[in-house]
Amino acid sequence: MRRFSPAGVLVAAGAMLTLCLAAPAARSAGGGRTTVSVSSFGAVGNGVADDSEALVRAWRVACRIPRATVLLPSGHRFLFSPVTLQGPCNTKLTLQIDGDVLAPPGMGYWPRARRPLQWLNFKWLNGFTIQGTGTVDGQSTSLTNHSPANVSQHWYVSGVKPTLIRFYSSFNVSVRNIRVTNSPQCHLKFDSSGGITVKNITISSPGDSLNTDGIHLQNTRDVDIRSSSIGCGDDCISIQTGCSNVHMKNINCNPGHGISLGGLGKDNSLACVSDVLADHINVENALYGVRIKTWQGGKGTVRNVTFSNVRVANVATPIAIDQFYCDAGRCGNRTDAVEITGVAYRRVVGTYTYQPVHLACSDARPCTGVSMADVRLSPASGSAAGALRRPLCWKSYGEAAGMIEPAAIGCLQRSDGFVTPFTEPFNYTC
Repeated sequence: MRRFSPAGVLVAAGAMLTLCLAAPAARSAGGGRTTVSVSSFGAVGNGVADDSEALVRAWRVACRIPRATVLLPSGHRFLFSPVTLQGPCNTKLTLQIDGDVLAPPGMGYWPRARRPLQWLNFKWLNGFTIQGTGTVDGQSTSLTNHSPANVSQHWYVSGVKPTLIRFYSSFNVSVRNIRVTNSPQCHLKFDSSGGITVKNITISSPGDSLNTDGIHLQNTRDVDIRSSSIGCGDDCISIQTGCSNVHMKNINCNPGHGISLGGLGKDNSLACVSDVLADHINVENALYGVRIKTWQGGKGTVRNVTFSNVRVANVATPIAIDQFYCDAGRCGNRTDAVEITGVAYRRVVGTYTYQPVHLACSDARPCTGVSMADVRLSPASGSAAGALRRPLCWKSYGEAAGMIEPAAIGCLQRSDGFVTPFTEPFNYTC
């Protein structure tokens, strides 16, 4: 028999699959699809009982059936402990989330040795879809519904903050239509994956919830994120090293830290990001609009990045490149830096509350090929004049064209030729 470990991972092998296939748990849904409902495997769906074992059993059956759907039916609230759902599976497997899915409210549910880094963990899948009309709720960013006796066990204050939904080494994955809310940390993460489509999803957490990135990408390529609304306490979309060919379109970010590449190059590491397009982006009530951030001492390149048709409202700094990024109290000076080249800002308009443009590039590796066209930014209504800062362009080379307001935004330095770095040439390639 297969058995279910406390951490939600299947261990051992045996006759469970045969038993499940013999049970009346799988039914034809038409169109050549087979539906496997977690309710047929003992899921209660009352939001109190742990339904993880039923989910894993249903998954293991559906994984062996071509064009199968694992169904979490509407009208139910399914509480799951941390679980790993892995392949390889037959093609076109779907997780249909029509009911609500709840994470446990805190760390007291499992032994210390098994406190997870992620809650719903998907591995080694190809041709997989998550969709539905339901909500995935991390129950993690508010203490309102927890008694004082239980507060110390809550994710929010425990220091144990897993990612809500994580994909690892998975390809041709689609996530669409669902709502994801109140994650302890990142809401949706893709790691070492490719061929990713995210469409028409809603992500929401309070603006003061720490490190709750909306969508986090690392070592992932060929990504299409569109027609989605993201509000969180950190980057709405975070793009890390190893990412390329990432397209974002029709994204609403409110609140959050905007669209960010980085931080890249931490601890003198190699960072490679290329071919990023963010188009028709709306950012409101945020710390940044569109940002690239790198640590001093890093290596690698960021190249061919375009931010176009960006509207900002009540954003502290709408446009930012920071090659001196540091999220600690103090960071040492380093001479090397991740090289940034070929960054375009086209039709970026709206209001700011602190500084319209902040381009702080490395003395050793200046930013090159930066262009601005039709960038119009004005102070938000009610902003105190004494609190506003002038645009900054430090070691940033390129040109501005079209409508530029205020004129000081066009502070890019012109270069008639190659900008020679002050350090030794790179001895690596991205």
